[in-house]
Amino acid sequence: MEALDLARWQFAITTVYHFILVPLTIGLSPLVAIMQTKWLRSGDKRWLKLSEFFGKLLLINFALGVATGIVQEFQFGMNWSEYSRFVGDIFGAPLAFEALLAFFLESTFLGVWIFGRGRISPKMHTAAIWLFALGTNISALFILAANSFMQNPVGAKLNPATGRAELDGATGFLQVIFSPTSMYAFAHTISASLLVAGSFIAGISLWWLVRTAKKGDGTEARDLWKPAANFGLVTMLIASILVLTTGHFMGQHIYKEQPTKMIAAMGIAKSQEAAPLAILMTSNELNEESIISLPIPGLESLMVTNHLSGKESKVLGADEVNKIYQSYFADVYGPNQNYLPSPLISFYSFRVMMVFGFASLALSILGLVLIRRKELPSAKWIGTLFVWTIPFPYISSTFGWILTEMGRQPWVVYPNFQAQPMDQTAPTEVIAQLTEAGVSQTVNSIEIIISLVAFTLIYAILGVIWYILIKRYAIEGINPAKQIDTEVRKEITIDTKLSFAY
Repeated sequence: MEALDLARWQFAITTVYHFILVPLTIGLSPLVAIMQTKWLRSGDKRWLKLSEFFGKLLLINFALGVATGIVQEFQFGMNWSEYSRFVGDIFGAPLAFEALLAFFLESTFLGVWIFGRGRISPKMHTAAIWLFALGTNISALFILAANSFMQNPVGAKLNPATGRAELDGATGFLQVIFSPTSMYAFAHTISASLLVAGSFIAGISLWWLVRTAKKGDGTEARDLWKPAANFGLVTMLIASILVLTTGHFMGQHIYKEQPTKMIAAMGIAKSQEAAPLAILMTSNELNEESIISLPIPGLESLMVTNHLSGKESKVLGADEVNKIYQSYFADVYGPNQNYLPSPLISFYSFRVMMVFGFASLALSILGLVLIRRKELPSAKWIGTLFVWTIPFPYISSTFGWILTEMGRQPWVVYPNFQAQPMDQTAPTEVIAQLTEAGVSQTVNSIEIIISLVAFTLIYAILGVIWYILIKRYAIEGINPAKQIDTEVRKEITIDTKLSFAY
């Protein structure tokens, strides 16, 4: 395989590995903070025990997330040095803020939270977990802003002397961080992360609820695990609705900014009004013969135009958009360059994301119905169902990222024709870069293969460790009789050694 293909595989594999851990940390940190706040406000020790239990799982996930995330940024300077040379002035700014501001905020106050019980007041201890949660979400904002620039470059200007895209001052930096693409991505990702975390809490809590109820320990089931399950399921329900809502508006935005991505994802073979909803694609060629649609006109149009019929419902087809791009960039990339991403991957990634998203919504409703009956749920299938469906939001989120990144192809930086219209901008002046032009010119295939194998083995080992630790402490559960001392201990002195409290 060529270096380009291997570099893309490596980035895809390491990203998917890393992203298994990311949404749980983003979503679980504020939920643990809410649990501890519930205890602080009410004095109910149940919420304190739940915050410690899920906080321990959060710590494991965060530690592995940091370990797998370090590799990501190194790849930009190794496998993708030409990309870094072209947009490093812009792309590096949010990543620097993420490391210097968000990551240090996370690591500092996570340390305070881990070691601070009994050394600082309960209010300050609770503030520490909130600041950690704030750090994780600020981190997400900066990372998503950097990625959104690749999807829709803003706040940049092209330097003809160096051939590099450069940040357009402080105003340009703010445009990069708070662009519409960045804000849509942030809202959608945070909602998805809350869905992941809610599913995680609900699945574990329902498993324990069924287990304790079946053993006849109704007090633990009713007083501890039922409130936790309800908390997780309500989070799932709210987050599911937010994910679907933000996803709808984000899809409409992407259709305007990255038409080739949404055309491939939705399976729009030809330009038409009242386009029907495509449900199957039979080949990797996007044409009328490969698409099987529902016999209901207008559903596809409704998703991106809010119109079922008429001129307002017209959607552009694959051939028409591809020809427009080929004509515009003919003198730069040749007349035969294909500007459509892989239709099959984009099409089914979109549908897998949607199916598992709706499934999570249905599960949240089912779970709330089951736990709000008078009798405690004790049927084994309930606990088994919700444990085995914990990965549903993970799967949905992962395929959402596959669509985001694969749907951008063949661009590593997709041209922003809203800011640089075709009729006003020469092709050579557009801030954009093909993926094949972003790969390093001095890294050979053998070097990438060696690092790819090494990363895969290391990540596999870390994945096994993560699973073993999560399973161990989830099954260990909570000791209802355990007393937690939350008051500041007077015997603490400057010479007292810190100890891990969880």
